Amino acid sequence: MRISELSRRSGVPTATIKYYLREGLLPPGRATAATQAEYDEHHVRRLRLIRALIGVRGLSVSAARNVLDAVSEEETDTHSLLGLVFGLSPTGKPGEESAGEGSPAPGDSEAGSLLAELGWDVTEHNPARHVIDQTLETLRSLGVDYDWRSLLPYARLAEQTAVLDLDQLQSPLDPLEKAERAVLLTFLLEPALLALRRLAQEAESHSRYGEPGPRE
Repeated sequence: MRISELSRRSGVPTATIKYYLREGLLPPGRATAATQAEYDEHHVRRLRLIRALIGVRGLSVSAARNVLDAVSEEETDTHSLLGLVFGLSPTGKPGEESAGEGSPAPGDSEAGSLLAELGWDVTEHNPARHVIDQTLETLRSLGVDYDWRSLLPYARLAEQTAVLDLDQLQSPLDPLEKAERAVLLTFLLEPALLALRRLAQEAESHSRYGEPGPRE
């Protein structure tokens, strides 16, 4: 297909496609003339992943390029591929999105205690560990008696959510499609999942404390 058809199929403007070609995010097509090239389905799938990484996940062009390179290297390793697009590290290298200097060692942190209790096999440099530690510290600084044990019921619910997430990634066999779907389902669904929590809180509050009768 020509670049105009590639643009139509992928939803990415022609000028943007040419920019991605210049920046090395998209491999060149098969040259058919001095200024023309043919593209295939691989280019369509890669463009969709680029759009998801930059437009949805919010990565810079250079970070997206690193992820794309790493995805190509990890095509046969689904666990590593999903770790890349879930945000473990923009290049798959430990520490690039880590908590930074001054963070407690994983084994000494509350997140580490929580994970040990759950039996979850999670990398030591996952930035979510630091989020948990920071959140618990902030709650206690505000007078809320909360530690990692209080998160256990929520963690079990999160475990069920993760099963649902991964179940939806079983069907795409192409690594680029799987990576794109992982980005979209993770980053686009998060606001909806938070909204569901708010709706459930209102419904539960009404069930416990609301007055009986019709509601507007």
